[in-house]
Amino acid sequence: MDEPTDLSDFEYESMLLGRHVHMTARAKHTTGNLERSAYILLSRLTVQGPMSIGELSDAFDLDHSTLNRQTAALLREGLVDRIPDPAGGMARKFQVTGEGRRRLELARGEMIASLQKLLDDWPAEDVAAFAGYMRRFNADIERISGKPWPRP
Repeated sequence: MDEPTDLSDFEYESMLLGRHVHMTARAKHTTGNLERSAYILLSRLTVQGPMSIGELSDAFDLDHSTLNRQTAALLREGLVDRIPDPAGGMARKFQVTGEGRRRLELARGEMIASLQKLLDDWPAEDVAAFAGYMRRFNADIERISGKPWPRP
């Protein structure tokens, strides 16, 4: 029988990663040109398509009031529209606007440029391996939580 893997280094490094992400977000208060919540919501809607408050609540494991505030901010900025359910359901859905796509791509470009600076000295195969490990780790979290995240 295999001995349990010592995860203390992994735990510590993941704590530091969370700290770095939190401190960076606090320093900027935004991800690129978008608030962090807007960046994540727009990313999900772009990949999955229109979603209702209920669907967003299930996907993000957040209460309706939190999502109502977040989507109201997106509506005010013209980043999403409310549309009738394309499948004919009762709930209206949120759909990313052209301006929402433009701002998301701008923010994503800024994020990629920041990552490029950080990983500039890494060999391409190390970057690809690290991305693969992160994808695998996230997929396992999603599998255990029962909340898969769609990927482009």
